[in-house]
Parts: sequence; C-alpha cells; structure tokens
Amino acid sequence: MPNAAELLIDHALALSWEQLPASTRTAAATFLHDSVVVGVAGRKAPFANEVLSATLAWGQAGGQEGGRGGHVLGRPDLRLPAPSAAFLNAFQIHSQEFDCVHEPAVVHPMATILSAVLAETDRSGPYDGENLLTALVAGVDVAAGLGVAATSPVKFFRPATAGIFGCVAALARLKGMSRRAALDAMGLALACASGTMQAHVEGKATLPLQIAGAARSAIQAIDLAVAGLPGPDGSIDGPFGYLTLFEDKHDIRRLIDGLAGPHRIEQVSWKPFPTGRAAHGAIVATQQLMHQHGMHALNLEKLVYRAPPLIARLVGRPIIPDMTPAYARLCFPYLGAVVLTRGTIDLADFTPERLRDPTIAQLAARISVESDGNPDPAAFVPARAAALLADGQVLSKDVTVQFGAPEWPLTRDEHMEKARRCLAFAGMESTHQRLADTCLTLANAEDAGGALWAALAG
Repeated sequence: MPNAAELLIDHALALSWEQLPASTRTAAATFLHDSVVVGVAGRKAPFANEVLSATLAWGQAGGQEGGRGGHVLGRPDLRLPAPSAAFLNAFQIHSQEFDCVHEPAVVHPMATILSAVLAETDRSGPYDGENLLTALVAGVDVAAGLGVAATSPVKFFRPATAGIFGCVAALARLKGMSRRAALDAMGLALACASGTMQAHVEGKATLPLQIAGAARSAIQAIDLAVAGLPGPDGSIDGPFGYLTLFEDKHDIRRLIDGLAGPHRIEQVSWKPFPTGRAAHGAIVATQQLMHQHGMHALNLEKLVYRAPPLIARLVGRPIIPDMTPAYARLCFPYLGAVVLTRGTIDLADFTPERLRDPTIAQLAARISVESDGNPDPAAFVPARAAALLADGQVLSKDVTVQFGAPEWPLTRDEHMEKARRCLAFAGMESTHQRLADTCLTLANAEDAGGALWAALAG
C-alpha cells in the first residue's frame, strides 16, 4: 500500500479544475482574495520593514530569474528572488493575525501556500487561473489534512510545520511535476520543517517568521528535488516522519479518509477581526452582551469567557505592561477591553498609544478566560461568556459557532468591507473593486499572476 506521502502527492497531482465542485471553486477564489488583501495590509505591520531589510540582504532579483523577480504584496515597485518573495509575503499575510484559518486543524493554510504559489508563478509562469486555484485547493487539502490527523494538543506551531507540506503539494500541482520529484520534495521539506509555540507564548513576531520560513523552504525543497536530490520516502508517516515527530498522537485515517472530500478549503474560516482566532467567539459574545443586554465598560464588574482548553491556552493570557502587538492580539482581556470601549477591534487598535492606555488596562483586569475541561484538543466551541454587572445582574451568552466559520460565514458585503479596510490601512483603497473583480474571475485568466499584480498596481 502507498505510504501517506505518496497518497498526498497522488491526490494533489490528480486534482483538476473540471472535477472541483462549484463550492470548492468559490472558496478558492474567496480565500485567495481574503489572503491577498490581508497581505497588502501586512505591509504596515510591526516589523514588516525590518523583515524587508533583512530579506533584501539575501539577494536581489535577477540571474536565472530573468530580471523579473517575485512581486511583494503592497509593494508594487519591489522584486525579489522567488524564495525571498515567498518569505516576505508569508510574513505579511500572517503578521497581523488577520488571515484565514482551518479551525479543526489549527492551521493557517493560505499564508504559506498562497505565498509560495505566487512566488513560483512569477518565476516560472505564466500559469492560468484554473491551474493556480487548483494548486491552492491541493495545498490546503494537505496542510489542513495533516492538522486534522492530530489527536493531541498543539505542540509545535502547526501553520508552519504542516504548512510546508501543503506548499510542496501546491507547487507540485502548479508545475505539473513528476510523481518522483514531488515525493522527493516532500522528503526534503521534512528536513526543513520547523515551528515552535514558544513564540506564541511570548507573543513575538517569530510566529509569522516561522510561516515565512515554511513558504521559502518549500520553494527550496522543490528546487532541490528538480535538481535531482532524493528525499526520504516516509516523510509523513515514517518512524521519524512528520506525524510521529511533530504530533504526540495522531490518527492517519483522518488524513487519508479526508482526501475523499469535501475539499478542506471549504472548511476554512474567515477572521473578521485581526486577532488570534481563539478570541473571536469571546469578542462576538462581548458585542452581543453590549448590544442586547446593555453591558458596558462602566457597569461591568467581571467578564469570564469559559471555553475549551485550546482557547484558554491560546488567548487566556493576562494583560502585561509593555505588551507587544503580537502579544495583545492573543490576549482576550486586552481585546475584550478594546471592544467594550470601541464596540469592535480592528487593525488600528494595536498602536503603542492604545497598548499603553491605562483605561483599557484597568478594564482588562476585570476580564479573564477559563478552561471548561473539554477533552477535544482542537475544540473552539462550545463556550460561554458570563458577566457580572455593578448592580448584581448576571448575564451570559453561549457560543456554539464562531463568526466567520463555514457555519456562520461572512456575507459578500462583510467580506468586501474587510477587504476595503485592509487595503485602506495600506493606503491602497483605490485598488479595491478592481482586485475584487479580478479574484472573482481569476479562473478565466490566462496569466493569473499577471492579472493579480496588474489589479494591485497603483
């Protein structure tokens, strides 16, 4: 019987646009658009310019790239070698915690996969829209499938560790690689796979750097395989393969059975807010308690969000002095306090001035997250927000699904408004309608990469 890597590569190489359901096609175009605008906004993320400075030191576009180089989201005049373009775009897409996520997998698939695919498209394209979108579907099937196969809590930073294999699968499909070369690339990706949760604990920008590294390393693994370097065959389920090394427990049947469909990209969730996804249920519950029951900053004594252990682990951290934006995006006490003062939370809510606001800090001290002991290590719901008001009144709001999930998706208008805000944040709002139209019809483009970059041109 073929091993897991062979099954994943066979799945990716066999995918065709004609066989994809309409719902899968729509999801691919939708989350491509969502990821592009988030990446454009990431141009103004903390440390984005510092990462750019370092990336420039690794080389300029030229040589075998034919002088074309890879485009960078939100930086229309910049060209970089493909691995560097993938690195910077992936950093920008994930840098503000606004990119889409596959909740059951605990994987942000598009930050890595789209970045690698766009860089490869610039380098060896043109590729038509059907090919590019099908490659994205293949990559998400693999990256999210690896996350779903885990049956134990997140140990390593899965968006990077699983993401690199999703990138390789997408690139193999895009380029029409041979089965042997694609399998070698999967094995070479295993040698590069990395990602630690320590960055999450400390709230450091190393999180998007790990995603960036996965996108870059995937392109390098592809190049090495094409050059003829062999890779380990048991990269996924071998005795020292991905699932054995990076997950304490796993069920390979979840990975293999999932290849029968539906495609994982249909299970991806939007992020309506630029924060850790684990905070979204609590943010919406806070808004509902405000709008429906009159809770506000002045009458709140205590707000407790009781949720599965994953939620408490990811966003239950307390507010601390001198928080970084990355820490604050993963701190529900801070996020909840901002919602109570502003009604929502958006990209501009992580400035040094707001992070040091003593009013928000005092309010955040009344907000906490508690674990409910749910045995599912990947559960985001059910959860409950419970508030005690100054007059003794007790309010509660149950959360059974998070806003932006497939069961509660953004409407077209909500999706478009998020896109507009992202582009406006980067000073590129004028491209809003043109980019949306391009993404909607990208399957018809003969040069998909060229169409995307033309839509983003100033």
